[in-house]
Amino acid sequence: MNNVLVLPLIIPLFTAIVLIFLTRNISAQRWISVISVLVNIAVAGFMVYQVHAEGIQTLYMGGWLPPHGIVFVADMLAALLVLTTMVVAAGCLLYSFRTIGEDREKHYFYTFYQFLLAGVIGSFLTGDLFNLFVCFEVMLIASYALIVLGGTKRQLRETLKYMLINIISSTLFVAGVAYLYGTVGTLNMAHLSQRIAEVEQVGVLSVIGILFLIVFALKAGLFLFYWLPGSYSAPPIAVSALFGALLTKVGLYAILRTFTLIFYHDTGGIHEIIGWMSAATMILGAFGVVAYKDILRIFNYNIIISVGFIAFGISVATRDSLDGAVFYLIHDMLAKALLFVLGGMLIAGAGTDKLGGMGGLMRRYPAVGWMFFIVALALVGIPPLSGFLGKVLLVRGGLDEGHYWLTALALASSLMVLYSLIKVFMAAFWGESKEMDQAEPAPIHRSAYVAAIGLTVVVVAVGVGSEWVYSLATQAGAVLSDPSLYIEAVLKE
Repeated sequence: MNNVLVLPLIIPLFTAIVLIFLTRNISAQRWISVISVLVNIAVAGFMVYQVHAEGIQTLYMGGWLPPHGIVFVADMLAALLVLTTMVVAAGCLLYSFRTIGEDREKHYFYTFYQFLLAGVIGSFLTGDLFNLFVCFEVMLIASYALIVLGGTKRQLRETLKYMLINIISSTLFVAGVAYLYGTVGTLNMAHLSQRIAEVEQVGVLSVIGILFLIVFALKAGLFLFYWLPGSYSAPPIAVSALFGALLTKVGLYAILRTFTLIFYHDTGGIHEIIGWMSAATMILGAFGVVAYKDILRIFNYNIIISVGFIAFGISVATRDSLDGAVFYLIHDMLAKALLFVLGGMLIAGAGTDKLGGMGGLMRRYPAVGWMFFIVALALVGIPPLSGFLGKVLLVRGGLDEGHYWLTALALASSLMVLYSLIKVFMAAFWGESKEMDQAEPAPIHRSAYVAAIGLTVVVVAVGVGSEWVYSLATQAGAVLSDPSLYIEAVLKE
């Protein structure tokens, strides 16, 4: 039993409650939020160290042993994702200080920010399927508030769409939980794995597995992503950055955990469906990055491509592909946060989000330009940056299992990512300025630079230190490849 496991969840919850009483004191809200995030980075870092040194950590709430009580579980996958979440949260928080607007800051922005982090972290650490639903709802309710905060017409329109799709998916989630409990009599993930192995995953259990796949695919934007480009473009960019880096990844984590621990016995059918969904997601995402000319839409379709790319690794389900999915998931969370932060700085400097209205920004914002170039190369997978090793592992896993067409499609999607980001880079930073009668460029506050530089350093460090990160990713992949490690740690067999 390890009480440290509950701290990453308790810290943002406690911070959110404190911030409710400080809505008019913006300075205090900022400082408390920063301190909370930094403390949680340290706690998450210690948790990664502890899992690496001692193995999977568990916490039984109230002393009730599973499958009867609430259990929190930190294997290396969960620990790494919690740490990455907090690094992303720190970058997005710093960027928000001078970009989110005082009106939003006075209307509980930082409170909802912390509640969203609590939901994300709880989703990664819970060892119970019903508590996964609860944490999803905490995360989603906070995201509803963040996406609509400000009340513009566009936000209200997109919020309705976003809420509708998530209410449908949550309803299906509850139905799936009820059917699963009625079938096998437990919701503890480790115990579920045992029970399903005993009765064999056939008939109704395969149908329930597909139902969960639909639920998590809706939340991840896997194939069923029509709501994502508009919804993620509506709020301020600090919120879009947080959503793009975290929310779809929680859905992907749920797919990864569910279909390597619970519904892994039928390795043919469901994994083949995931493969087809990943292919369709990459293809449709590629159409989006080519078709649109505004930065946020291009970035959002890049999110969709990366969701399909990671799902490709889950569908292959070899040791290499699972290691690669873990590594690439960490990379993509960091890189997408940096991409949106730099995009916000780019839009502020140009005064527009349309590529046709940009040009010549390299002369005024060279640091932004070169950071954008670095993150573009990282997302494409150019060595030695963070995206390289994850892509190599995913491609190798696909080829080893004979998924040649899906592997070729994944590589082609990387070329479309390269095309879309170089298109933005060339249109925005090179050529002649498109400004009309603007004597002074729009200021970019130093907190935005601190956020961008910090995230850039982390993206480069993950690439340069890929051998060390890979050793942790393989520890996570070992548990995904061999569910008995998770089961024995939780049920103490």
